[in-house]
Amino acid sequence: MKQKKIPMRSCVVTREKCEKKDLIRIVRTPENNVEIDLTGKKNGRGAYIKRDIVVVDKARNTKVLDKHLEVEVPNTIYEELKNIINN
Repeated sequence: MKQKKIPMRSCVVTREKCEKKDLIRIVRTPENNVEIDLTGKKNGRGAYIKRDIVVVDKARNTKVLDKHLEVEVPNTIYEELKNIINN
């Protein structure tokens, strides 16, 4: 029986490859809004970040999401990310 491939993605902060389920996708929509995409299917430019508080803090300090999404990411997104990770 053929084994199913596991989707792998790179975290934009740590640059390590992880399974897609271990990452959170942040999307810049065509209207230039930034949203957290838990389904992984929203339309727009996406960036993946590890489910780790330390990584979220590093992303905020280095503004790496701003560079990848080419738009300023509001602080509320980082707070939402922390809430999702803690729950």
